[in-house]
Amino acid sequence: MKTVIITGANGNLGSAVTKEFLNKGYKVIATVITEAMKSDFAPNENLEVQVVDLTSEEEASSFVQSVIGKYKKVDAALLLVGGFAAGDITSTKLGDIKKQISLNFDTAYNVTQPLYRHMRQNNYGRIVFIGARPALNPAQGKGLIAYGLSKSLLFKLAEFLNEDAKGKDVTATVVAPSTLDTPPNRKSMPDVDPDIWVKPSALAEILEFVVNDKSSVLRETVLKVYNNA
Repeated sequence: MKTVIITGANGNLGSAVTKEFLNKGYKVIATVITEAMKSDFAPNENLEVQVVDLTSEEEASSFVQSVIGKYKKVDAALLLVGGFAAGDITSTKLGDIKKQISLNFDTAYNVTQPLYRHMRQNNYGRIVFIGARPALNPAQGKGLIAYGLSKSLLFKLAEFLNEDAKGKDVTATVVAPSTLDTPPNRKSMPDVDPDIWVKPSALAEILEFVVNDKSSVLRETVLKVYNNA
């Protein structure tokens, strides 16, 4: 049984991903940000839910070390914590960018840094980041400056990790969806047909593929999951 960490596990995407991995027989260590959020999950013998502030380097490192200590080997991490902010260059303050970096980059880096060392020692591991199309597409990114910049750091971090891990069975993958079909997005964009968006369950299946042995030949992978959006 493979052991995976899923951060942001009770979000619109996280809940679908957690369900997919449990259904496929993984041991899942899920993170949430409040004690009350633990009740968002149905009991499952292969699920452990922990409250962690992943914006804290110390707290995230302690969490990773405790998981390694308990399970001895962590096979994969799916780093789903994130946030969104709109705003072009005229309205975006440096503080707005720092907030988005804290949510979208720091939370991923703080788990990756101690976990990557563990994976290198084991010569096995899969780290999966959630990118975003505005970080790749300037036409979209120009109106989402803070969000796009913060997500762009994940693509570069994955490149650095993959270069460092060459020759080892350790990979970093960035999966970049377009708009997810979630209740908040349906509410904020009522005139758009949600069938053109990406369903969280479909994205969850792709993330599981990235982690399972069928994808073992993939290296330096960026997956654009746009559907027809």
